[in-house]
Amino acid sequence: MQTISVKCKLQVPVEFRSEIDRTLQGFADACNQIYEVAKREKCWNTTKLHHLVYKPIKQATGIKANHVCQAIRRVIGNAKAVKQVHKFRPTSINLDARTFEYFEEPQSVGVTLMCSRKQFKLLIGNYQLALLKGQTPTAATLNKTKRGDYYINICVDLPTDPTGKTPKVIGVDLGRRDIATTSNGKSWSGGKIQATRDRYSKVRANVQRKRTRSSRKLLRRLSGREQRFQKWLNHNISKQLVQEAKQSSSALAFEDLTNIRESLNQKPRSKTERRRTNNWAFYQLRMFVEYKGNIAGVPVVLVPPAYTSQTCSRCHHVHPVKGKSYRSGKSFKCGHCGFEYDADVNAALNIAALGLSVSQPEVPGIACLLEGCDYLFPTGGENWDKDLPLKRKRRVG
Repeated sequence: MQTISVKCKLQVPVEFRSEIDRTLQGFADACNQIYEVAKREKCWNTTKLHHLVYKPIKQATGIKANHVCQAIRRVIGNAKAVKQVHKFRPTSINLDARTFEYFEEPQSVGVTLMCSRKQFKLLIGNYQLALLKGQTPTAATLNKTKRGDYYINICVDLPTDPTGKTPKVIGVDLGRRDIATTSNGKSWSGGKIQATRDRYSKVRANVQRKRTRSSRKLLRRLSGREQRFQKWLNHNISKQLVQEAKQSSSALAFEDLTNIRESLNQKPRSKTERRRTNNWAFYQLRMFVEYKGNIAGVPVVLVPPAYTSQTCSRCHHVHPVKGKSYRSGKSFKCGHCGFEYDADVNAALNIAALGLSVSQPEVPGIACLLEGCDYLFPTGGENWDKDLPLKRKRRVG
């Protein structure tokens, strides 16, 4: 099963808006107070923290008992997910089976507020109707947007197709010039998203100079637009990647780019290049591919990223001199076998070959085909060592 969130707009009468806002404010106050206690007592265990804060928080904020429990879970979850927790704002509240109920026939939901339980009609289309049909969801999140609209994200479980071993793997090379390039030669240009980011960056710089109340509101609005455009783009790319893999009964292989920003930021670069790298939403794209792949039955594997863009996909040779590469911009020309190809497609082919060894560990490593060369591209299946490829590649003679 794959859990997804179905975003639905609520039709909230004017007389109930203040009650929702009061509940959101109480939940945010509870989260802030719980976080202060957890930080002071250095207690990040859900059960222990519950015994410390349940009664005083319930009395201080006036929210329902189950809202206090959800506030504790949110504080613990946020503390584990981010390095520094900022102040909780009254924009959302977590709901469970005791504080939320979905009614399929009238297409409405029941939500427990601080006053009592209220029922609100859903304003949704055929896409949401299809996902919610026959579902009995037990979890949701009520949100209030900056415009003052109310939405509820309902968690539903979708059946997934079983995934198995496949002799076909599509490698996906991620980058900034081209957001994604597959080993089949298909690519998605990053020029449009880069131009959009640069444009918003210039606008933000001009607005920040004014430092007024209206300028701060404009900055939040601009940030939302840029994020929505990036999310829309990643949804489209991930959908096409999964569809292509589904049609060809292939798995998808990605580089494991964990901590890539930290390593890149250590290199001397301009402020513009640093901003562009930090805005690179490759992780979001991979997450979209993974959950869509689970639903479609498409396996997604991760491979070591070392030397994938510098290895020749035909003879599997790398440049013998450390610090030099056969790649130059968008072109790759091997100095040994003479193979010349698009650099991103060449990298995607290497990722596909590595992905096959991960999905099928019995497949041998990638060996150099040149006579007299003892080079072996170590793959190691699922338990590959990130440091191993670097050591073995330098032995290329």
